[in-house]
Amino acid sequence: MFLSVDVGNTQTTIGLFELEGELVRQWRMATDRTDTADQLHERLYGYFQMYDLSLSSVTYAAIASVVPILAQSWQRMVRMGLDIDPLMIDATRDCGIAINMPDPRQVGVDRIANALAGITTYGAPVIIVDFGTATNIDVVDHTGAFRGGAIMPGLLLSANSLFSRAAKLSSVPLVMPPHALGDSTETAVQSGIVIGAATQIEGLVERIQKELAAEGENIPRATVVGTGGYSETIAEATDIFDALDADITIRGIYQIWAHAVEKHNARMQ
Repeated sequence: MFLSVDVGNTQTTIGLFELEGELVRQWRMATDRTDTADQLHERLYGYFQMYDLSLSSVTYAAIASVVPILAQSWQRMVRMGLDIDPLMIDATRDCGIAINMPDPRQVGVDRIANALAGITTYGAPVIIVDFGTATNIDVVDHTGAFRGGAIMPGLLLSANSLFSRAAKLSSVPLVMPPHALGDSTETAVQSGIVIGAATQIEGLVERIQKELAAEGENIPRATVVGTGGYSETIAEATDIFDALDADITIRGIYQIWAHAVEKHNARMQ
């Protein structure tokens, strides 16, 4: 089996795949920069035990991390605990998708994974909106090249900033309020953060759609895909999404690994 690890700033997503690409299980855990390789091994062992799975079934692994210190810890854990040399994904390698940007090395590996899985699943052009610590808009144009996008503060980041600086506001659940016109402090905050984020996404996506369409004749509108922790909440406030896809990043990591294996096998022939 194949282990896909996506280490984000707030959450880490782990996917277990059959080698042919079928997702078997997915787990999410809080990202803790102090985790050691031993602690990560203990957590992973516990997740596998929950479903009567064995760590020995994992024969390949790939890790994409935006937290450098944890990339080292995960790599050490996979090497020592699973006896596997994992593929460490970064923007300097051939990931199976063209990156049409001035400096591809600046691109986060999670965004590359989103773009690759996006084009593989939905075709081009495609726009993936990923709600994490930051909200990323990742854009693949009609030629199948990753073009960049937009990055903005995530919902939780915006909410925590508001709560920490406004003494009369207490933390409220980030859910879709009944109306945009809030009739209490709680619903007003929910309207501002949840509906406000949805409106922001709508505006940015529409501008990007127009810019993509202006690049040539008969270019179709991009498919818009939502993913990440708050994608379902935001989807209640907008009809901008053509699909919600919770597994897109870990699938992209699997596809980057599969591309690397294919290249290796071609060289060996």
